[in-house]
Amino acid sequence: MAPARKANAFEKDEKVLCFHHELLYEAKVLNWRHVDASDKNSPQQYRVHYKGWKATWDDWVPADRVRKFTDENCQLARSLKGQMDDLRRATTGVPKPTTAASAAKKKAVDSDMSSQRGSEDRQVQTTTATGRGQKRGREGEVEKEDSFLSRPAIRLPLPDHLKSILVDDWEYVTKSLSLVPLPSPHPVNSILDTYFDETKGHRRLGSAEADLLEEVVMGMKDYFEQCLGRILLYRFERQQYYEVRAGMDRGGGEFEGRKGVGDVYGAEHLCRLFVSLPELIAQTNMDAQSVKKLKEEITALTNWMAKNSARFMTQAYQVANPEYVDAAKGL
Repeated sequence: MAPARKANAFEKDEKVLCFHHELLYEAKVLNWRHVDASDKNSPQQYRVHYKGWKATWDDWVPADRVRKFTDENCQLARSLKGQMDDLRRATTGVPKPTTAASAAKKKAVDSDMSSQRGSEDRQVQTTTATGRGQKRGREGEVEKEDSFLSRPAIRLPLPDHLKSILVDDWEYVTKSLSLVPLPSPHPVNSILDTYFDETKGHRRLGSAEADLLEEVVMGMKDYFEQCLGRILLYRFERQQYYEVRAGMDRGGGEFEGRKGVGDVYGAEHLCRLFVSLPELIAQTNMDAQSVKKLKEEITALTNWMAKNSARFMTQAYQVANPEYVDAAKGL
């Protein structure tokens, strides 16, 4: 996990980058304070002003939403922004959860890779939905208020703990050239089944809420099956994906009984799907009431995932051997 920030990590008037609705923006620190004014050991908050935005957007944010204004983090912000366009193109036509059951039977093919995450230096996608007409800024410039306001109003809050996990995941894969060990001991389908089993007791049997829970869990499984090869992998992971597909085709061994990628990949890749969902939902024709209900269900799922992350997350990534690195570079 990312190390905890030291006291006074950011100073007044310091130029920084700050997450807002899970996307990085250029900002300036206006002030800082402790969450508990009477406790100097309590966590810090920073009041930030987003460049190019009105002062009405100024906000107090926790320290883990702020990043130093470094070349690497600026690259991170640009990559997030560029990735939104890739995601919008890749997800056009992806079915909504309530109608996607039959689509899960279709296997991903090599052409799926044409719209994957792209380059190894692309940051973890912690982005909300982007709308048509979004302006692309100059190199090194983050998004401005007008393009932010043009997006569909579909925002799915992601717990800060999961954001931190996703940033670490990006660093492991793209910087340390490491991989999540597969098959996962806690694959996505198993995690979603566990969530369903632990949640259904709070729903009245036969109620609309119980039916919705079942539909959402099924839809998440379908989305993961359809989206993994298209938008959830980094370039460095493509070779592993091909190897997984080959192992599943052969059957037996460690892939015995694993029918789809949801039976192989685990929590880290499921969390990547969470941050892609706003754009996926934006591509559906669900009415406002259905979207509201779906957002509530997914928010409950992500909060549950954050609380139970220690149960499912990989404890140690595997550093890729030289043979794998060479093969991955050739893709």
